[in-house]
Amino acid sequence: MKFISKKFLDRRTFLRGSGTTIALPLLEAMIPALTPLSATAAAPVKRFVGIWHPHGAAPGYWSPITAGSDFEFSYITKPLEPYRDRITLITGLDVPEAYSTEEEPGGNHARGAVFLSGARPRRNAVSPYLGTTLDQIIAREFGQDNILPSIQLGVEDAGNYGNCNWGYSCAYTNSISWPTPTQFLPTQINPYVAFERLFGSGASPEERQLGRIRRASILDSVAEEIPALKFSLSNQDQVRLDNYLENIRELERRVQIAINNAVEEPENGIPFGIPQGKDEHFKLMFDLIALAFEGDITRSATMMLGVDITSATFPESGTNGAWHGTSHHSDKPANIADYAKMNRYHVSMLAYFLDKLQNINEGEGTVLDYSLTYMGSNMGNSHRHAHEKVPVILAGGLDGTFPGNRHIVYPDNTEKTSNMLLRLMHLYGIDQNSIGQSTHPLLEV
Repeated sequence: MKFISKKFLDRRTFLRGSGTTIALPLLEAMIPALTPLSATAAAPVKRFVGIWHPHGAAPGYWSPITAGSDFEFSYITKPLEPYRDRITLITGLDVPEAYSTEEEPGGNHARGAVFLSGARPRRNAVSPYLGTTLDQIIAREFGQDNILPSIQLGVEDAGNYGNCNWGYSCAYTNSISWPTPTQFLPTQINPYVAFERLFGSGASPEERQLGRIRRASILDSVAEEIPALKFSLSNQDQVRLDNYLENIRELERRVQIAINNAVEEPENGIPFGIPQGKDEHFKLMFDLIALAFEGDITRSATMMLGVDITSATFPESGTNGAWHGTSHHSDKPANIADYAKMNRYHVSMLAYFLDKLQNINEGEGTVLDYSLTYMGSNMGNSHRHAHEKVPVILAGGLDGTFPGNRHIVYPDNTEKTSNMLLRLMHLYGIDQNSIGQSTHPLLEV
């Protein structure tokens, strides 16, 4: 463990063991006596999460009826009501960059990467070409001193980065995180591997396999350091540390259950540990992001709830149809109502995540107060392959000052999500003139 002068704990203190590095949550001991929190290295930091889902939303069920504050949540967004003061819903934004053109036709289901880039995918390119995404711009600005500059999680991998749809690279479908216009980051869908990346020390596949055989907790390897650390902490800090470590242990236990019930076992010996059901898979991945934020392991994350043309089902939603098939509702009221159930279920997963962030204390607030989550899609009415009136949810306080309890409505065909991305970038204090095909920042956000 590393201590610095003035008898306070460095924000970059770690618990280290064999193959294990565990960052610590923000503790009172990390704040020098008589020093304002904002003037220390332990001050709350800005974090970002981008959550993408394919196939838009059921028309008539997403947008609240009234604009402004104190609106009535719609059927789909109702699970977010407990977090009203940290919720901004936006109706009327388009994604024109996701539309095909006469020169580059087709590929409506090959454009998920537009979500955080605001850039148009290129058809029949020698190699994929897009633009740097918002999560990576934020990671470049705020995450270089963290264990991981960013993380990319999901629950589904098409397993193909070649030609997917109408001559468009599968990279546009399988990754929403691009550090450069020509480089995309793969989405990690294995909770075990993601857990190891957050709390391990680059263990080899053989070491991971040995750890699986031992069934040992990563906390066992740092057990000897914990009493000495706790001895120097206040009672309140000790409780917070205990809760944090218990959360790690509980998440590790659930990941182990996923390993024991893995869908498949690759030949290389690394257990996939993919949960049988999407519900547990979603929750594991969101819990990983929450713990990564609490330990300041990273400040930028993306989460893909699926891939385009997915056949995933969600019985917990109250409907058993496949995601893509259900989104093609033929404009029939009964089918649209079924799709709304699926949309509401996915929003409930966001609510699950927000509850996690709200229960992690950070400075004078919570991690929810000092983060911003953007959940959205590159489609509006998926049945019509329409990239208009896409669902947009912004959740969190960003730096504690981002207002919630808002439903912002734009007239049809007047504004686009790339302009919102530019505005968000400016809110993070990043002085850049454009992102993708943006033309101006969306000041109302």
